[in-house]
Amino acid sequence: MDYDLPGWLNLSLRWLHVIAGVAWIGASFYFVWLDNNLRPPVPEKDGVKGELWAVHGGGFYHSQKYMVAPAHMPDHLHWFKWEAYTTWLSGFVLLIVLYYWQAPVYLIDTAKHAFSQPAAIATGLGFIFGGLAVYEALCRSPLGQRGLWFGLVWFGALTAAAYFLSKLFSDRGAFIHVGAIIGTAMVANVFLVIIPNQRKIVADMLAGREVDPRLGAMGKQRSVHNTYMTLPVIFIMISNHYPLVTGHPLSWLLLAMISAGGISIRQFFLLKHHGKIRHDFLFYGAMLVFAATVVASTKPKDEIKVEGPIPFATAQAIVQKHCVMCHAASPTHAGFSAPPLGATFDTPEHIQTYAPKIHERAVASTSMPLGNETGMTEEERAQLGAWIKQGAKIP
Repeated sequence: MDYDLPGWLNLSLRWLHVIAGVAWIGASFYFVWLDNNLRPPVPEKDGVKGELWAVHGGGFYHSQKYMVAPAHMPDHLHWFKWEAYTTWLSGFVLLIVLYYWQAPVYLIDTAKHAFSQPAAIATGLGFIFGGLAVYEALCRSPLGQRGLWFGLVWFGALTAAAYFLSKLFSDRGAFIHVGAIIGTAMVANVFLVIIPNQRKIVADMLAGREVDPRLGAMGKQRSVHNTYMTLPVIFIMISNHYPLVTGHPLSWLLLAMISAGGISIRQFFLLKHHGKIRHDFLFYGAMLVFAATVVASTKPKDEIKVEGPIPFATAQAIVQKHCVMCHAASPTHAGFSAPPLGATFDTPEHIQTYAPKIHERAVASTSMPLGNETGMTEEERAQLGAWIKQGAKIP
């Protein structure tokens, strides 16, 4: 029996990661919306900062938020934490299974830097937890109390990380590590600040001590940070399906522009929660994403010009040399037991059928071959692209 352990682990962990992420993001978005839509109670109620009546699923709901804590602790109190913890844990194990266990295939690009597998893993972990250290230092500095300036500096730090990672790792490996930096900072907010502060509040209440309102304020600060980081990290989760972004020579800039667009769109909805309609933030977001598409359509390097028609035999030889080890009915590459996405290039008809995808991933970008482990040259990419542009004709 040919049991593909990495493949099944990848599928199972990715499914768990998505399910947990939906639960975490959904809860986060809901509570941010709830907090922004609270209204002063009528009549006034002791200790209640705001309340909200809502209808859903045929029933009415009455939510109340206390300034610090209620006078009496309820018997049942739900803690929103495992959604965040499960998302991060499943994502981190997925990072190990896909990018660290199979680093020579998915993480290392020898054309960028000839890492050994241990060195590549150590570098990746250094960026992830180094990024967390930078984030925590910024939060605990005076800058942490100045929301806009904090956001700009942290965004700049993440953009710098994306730039350096894009010069060190494979295209997909670079993006996924930026996402891991953001996701680790987000879950650390829950694990290191939000939940511990809530536990202190509950303990003080049960002991009859006065509750420090700064604990709640710190938790809210980190929650606000998380809501702005959500859309960029979601984009990174799906970005490996779009090599026109990840495989572009300016991928770090594209990621920064698209992320900034997502943050601007999120700002529109946060203001809308308060009854402030600022369509300009939607416009800014759309323009940033559009500008990214313009940048992605350009090539900031001199393309090799190919003179004359390219025969199919030349294109087929390039595909045989660089692609068929993975994209065949029976792959010979050690990392694959089945062709990725079911795409096989071992017959002329199959090569012709998948010509647009080949152009997208191996000509318009350098996403394939993975890590360019076969050493595909720019001249070969240009010849393959020319054959496709000339109609992808076969004998």
